This record gives sequence, C-alpha cells and structure tokens, in this order.
Amino acid sequence: MNTTQLKGISLPASRLCIGGCPAGEYGWGDVSREEIEAAMLRALELGINVFDTADTYGLGRSEITMGEVFHAHRDRVIIATKFGVRIEHGKTFYDNSPAYIEKALAASLKRLNSDYIDLYQIHYLDHQTPIDQMMETLIRRKQQGDIRAIGLSNVGAKDAEAFLPYADEIASFQNHYSLAHRTDESEIETIASSLQISPMTWGSLGQGILTGKYDASVRFEANDRRSRSIYDNFYGKKLARNLRIVDVMRPIAVHHDVPIAAVAIRWILDKLPTSMVITGVKNPKQAEGNAIALSFELTPNELQQLDDVSK
Repeated sequence: MNTTQLKGISLPASRLCIGGCPAGEYGWGDVSREEIEAAMLRALELGINVFDTADTYGLGRSEITMGEVFHAHRDRVIIATKFGVRIEHGKTFYDNSPAYIEKALAASLKRLNSDYIDLYQIHYLDHQTPIDQMMETLIRRKQQGDIRAIGLSNVGAKDAEAFLPYADEIASFQNHYSLAHRTDESEIETIASSLQISPMTWGSLGQGILTGKYDASVRFEANDRRSRSIYDNFYGKKLARNLRIVDVMRPIAVHHDVPIAAVAIRWILDKLPTSMVITGVKNPKQAEGNAIALSFELTPNELQQLDDVSK
C-alpha cells in the first residue's frame, strides 16, 4: 500500500482516500447506506485508511455514518472533515470566524462519535476572517487534542501566501484535479512546494466521467447533481474532450488488466508524487476497483499519452 506522512499524524496515511460526499445520501442518485458502509469497511480491509468528509455532506449525515462505521476501528483510521460552509434558513455562506469554528468543531466531534478529529480542514475561505484569528483558534484546539492536524481546501497560490507563517502547522490542502481538470495544476504544485504540505485531489475521477461508464448519450436523473450543467464534465465540448481522454485510457487499462478508473487515479499519483487522491464510492466494488490503482505503475509512454490528451 502506497502511504505518505501527514504533519501531526503518526499513522501512515494511504495515498488513496475515500471521499464521503456520497455518504451524505444526497445529490448522487440512488445511494444505499448499507452499501456505503460496506464500501468503507471493504476499503479499510484493503489498506485504505483515510476517509474524508465535511459537515455539510448530507447536512451531517456523512459524518454520522463514518462515526458509526469506524467507532470500533478508530485507532486504525484517519478521519478528515471540514468546516466553514454554513447552511442556515435556506442560505449557504462561508464562515471561518473563531466562534463558528468552536460551534462547528463541537458538532462534528459529536456526529463522528469521537473525541478528536485527525485532519480538520477549512472548506472554503470566507475572505473576511483574519487568517491569524482563524489559525490561532485551530492551533489552540490542536494543542488541546481535539484536532491532530490542520488542512486547507479550495485555495489558490495567492491564498496560500497568507498561510506561510503557519506552514509548520498545516498538513495538507485539497483542490480540484484530474485528467479532466488540470486548470489549477501549476497552482497546486506551487502551494505544495511553498508550504511543504501534501496535496489532496477531489474530483479525481471527474465526477465519474473518467470511469469509462458513460458515453455521449449520458443523462442523469433529477436526484443526481450531475443532471445540472454546472457539472460540465458531462456536457458539450467538455464531454467530447473527456471521452477522448477515456479512449486513450481504455487500452492502457487493458494492458495492465485494471479498471479504467484505476488508470485515472494512478496518473494523479504519478503526476503529483506526494499527493493523496480522493475518490467517492457508493459500493464495495467501486472501492476494490479504485484500490487497484495502488498495485501497478504506468509506463513513461503511457504517462506521456495521458499528459498529451488531457492538456
């Protein structure tokens, strides 16, 4: 199992991380809680020990599920969650204030049924709360043992500059990245280098388009967020481009006798050598297929083919 080490966390972290958004049971079509729980336990059996969620996924449902699934395995897993997105009275907004951190942290600890969170991440910056106030609050809770490590999410290189005085306190950052979305590649590399922290990639399978399951006729039901055109991986020129990427992935997957999704994951692992790749799963079979990415390597020629088609 490929692992990395996160600042402040003694347990080696698997470079593949299971994303908990589907466990929120909202916005990803039909989701079975039983299948989600089985997928998480199967991932743990396979050596995947990092599980990422957020307090907004299913308005806390995802955290509750993780708390229930991993309560008996707490010392074997790294649970990462996020704060900073508030949904109140039908409105969604960002809040990084010290008062809200205290409120959100207490609520997440309760839902996760744990007395600590391994990796507590700022989901989005509100661009109002001073960075020093936010970080001092998080560092204090880290010193008290409620948090093992601090992470960032959805930040750009300019945002990261403000965190330079706190680089030793930050373990990781999450950004959107995949063969279907390389827009922020240089910024990701800059942030990882300047803060000396591990990048974690979300949207790693392009919301599913990089699994090879879909073609040009793809359509989603209304209960699936991908039915909205904002998920542009499945619409217009972007869809056509993504399907060309999948066409290049297919023979590579056949050559290695692995699922197409495993090729997409392996590419990120090789492209960003210190990265951790987040993939959402809805059943044990998906967890098994994604885990295969840690068992093989792409050749230089294959890496070049994928690089060329996805630029």
